[in-house]
Amino acid sequence: MRKIIVGEFISLDGVVEAPEQWHMQYVSPEMFSIMWALSDTCDTTLLGRVTYEGFAAAFADAPADDPIAAKMNKNARVVVSRTLESLEWANSTVLEGDLEEGVAALKAAEGRDILTTGSTSLVQALLRAGLVDELHLLIHPVTVGHGRRLFDQEAPLTFSLDEATVLPNGVIHAVYRHVTEG
Repeated sequence: MRKIIVGEFISLDGVVEAPEQWHMQYVSPEMFSIMWALSDTCDTTLLGRVTYEGFAAAFADAPADDPIAAKMNKNARVVVSRTLESLEWANSTVLEGDLEEGVAALKAAEGRDILTTGSTSLVQALLRAGLVDELHLLIHPVTVGHGRRLFDQEAPLTFSLDEATVLPNGVIHAVYRHVTEG
C-alpha cells in the first residue's frame, strides 16, 4: 500500500502558514537535496486548492529547462477542491467524492508513495482522519508568533521519530512515522 507523506516547512512554534515570509533566509542546497529526494520517492502529489493554484501559476508554464519546474512537474497531481472543476496544469485531476474514501482509494492504487506539501487545511484533515503515514518536517530556527499551525486536531496522534538531521543553517529535518494503535 502506498503511503501518504507530508513534507512541510514549519517554524519552532508550529506555524506553517506563509513560509515565504520567514523561510527564504534558510533555503540551502541541503534543503533542496532533502526535498528532491523525498519527491523522487513519490509519483503523485496531493494538493489543496490554494497550494495547487500557487504551484500551477509558478510551474505549469515554466520553461522545460528550469530544474525546479522540472521537479515540480514530474509527478501526477491530485487536487482536493469543492470548487475547481477543470485544471489547467497538465497531469492534474480533481479528487472525486469524499476526502477519506478518495485518499484511501489513492493509497490502495498501484504506484509509488503520495506526497503532500503546503495545503494546510488538507493536511489537517488527513491528520484528523489518521491517513498520514509520515511527516517530514523542516523545522526552522525561528518563531513566527502568529499564523496557522500544522496541528489542530483535538485527539492526540502518536508518531515515532525515525530520523533527525541538523542542516548547517540550523534547520532540522525530522522524519516521523505514524504509530497505529493496536
